[in-house]
Amino acid sequence: MTDINKQEFDDATKLKLEIFRECFKEWLPVFIHSPVVEKVFIYDFFAGSGMDTQNNSGSPLILFEEAKGENEMYCSKSQPERVVFAFNEKIKTKSEELKQNVDNHVIECLKNCGRDKCVYEYHIGNYDFKEAIVRPNVESILKNSKYGKFILLDQYGFKEVDSEIFKKLVTSPKTDFIFFISSSFIKRFSEHPYIKKYIETEKINFDKAEPKECHRIVADYFKTLITKASEYYLHHFSIKKGANYYGLIFGSAHTYGIEKFLKVCWEKDKLSGEASFDMYHDFQKGSLFYTETNTNKIEAFKLDLEKKILSGEIKTNLEGLKFALGSGVQTKAFLDKIIELKDKRKIILISGNFNKKIANIHRLSKDDIYQIILNRK
Repeated sequence: MTDINKQEFDDATKLKLEIFRECFKEWLPVFIHSPVVEKVFIYDFFAGSGMDTQNNSGSPLILFEEAKGENEMYCSKSQPERVVFAFNEKIKTKSEELKQNVDNHVIECLKNCGRDKCVYEYHIGNYDFKEAIVRPNVESILKNSKYGKFILLDQYGFKEVDSEIFKKLVTSPKTDFIFFISSSFIKRFSEHPYIKKYIETEKINFDKAEPKECHRIVADYFKTLITKASEYYLHHFSIKKGANYYGLIFGSAHTYGIEKFLKVCWEKDKLSGEASFDMYHDFQKGSLFYTETNTNKIEAFKLDLEKKILSGEIKTNLEGLKFALGSGVQTKAFLDKIIELKDKRKIILISGNFNKKIANIHRLSKDDIYQIILNRK
């Protein structure tokens, strides 16, 4: 197994870390400022040594860097010991390097801010992941609905985040997570007993898909593990490295969480919001027919949305906005389709005031929610 900390991070790893960074940057202020969150826990269960050979920050230092906020705004507003970082690395030598790197980072940070002690509490662990996540204090924190949790799982390969771990994460209150998984490996060895031990590959059909679609298909498999009664959101981002495809999967039970992650993904991929390459055969930037507003993924979503509206399956703007989030599309696409259907007089908007609110949909009041009525004339 290649130790990514013993060389300079490659471009694929750097992109992955950029997404980690942007995702956490969007996530942290929501929980720091929330009046219903008593304490915030950030877990990085596969932390590595903290940096590469060129001193580029790995995930633990990235988390610490973003925790400061612009001009240290979060440090100044955070109450001591309200935000807790837990970094884990099972390889002893790397765990020791991690502690040294994190300690040095904090020492330098304190020199700049003038404080005697960091406002953030942090711990370094040296456990196997499956051992760490079932420790009594971790279990207690995951179950506590008064705590906000951000869980980063940058695993090697695929076996650590199996169906049991995944279900634990999606059923933990106020818990958002992001994990890395080697999807090409699952596709290549899908029939191997070792793979089947962790992933129910009989539920995954790669046969008619292009190789580049494998991560999206793996992400769809994880969606099947969520109970239908649950309102839960997953989104994925595929990363190509050589001939192989890897990727990230993000999960949140809250619409605001998935809104934030989709924002990050669509900034990285303006065509589909889900890949470091052209996933849906779109025209490329600079070509004659290139457009960011009507890509193949967005157009396919709008067609599906129209069918669901005209069939009566989607009856309100809130349902439509949630459908967009669940489809991995930013909510503006819903509004664009509604305006189009309204202009074509295929629908009438009554039983509520038509509005163009598409962000922070968890804050929509009863007056903001309107019913979508078909025009039968």
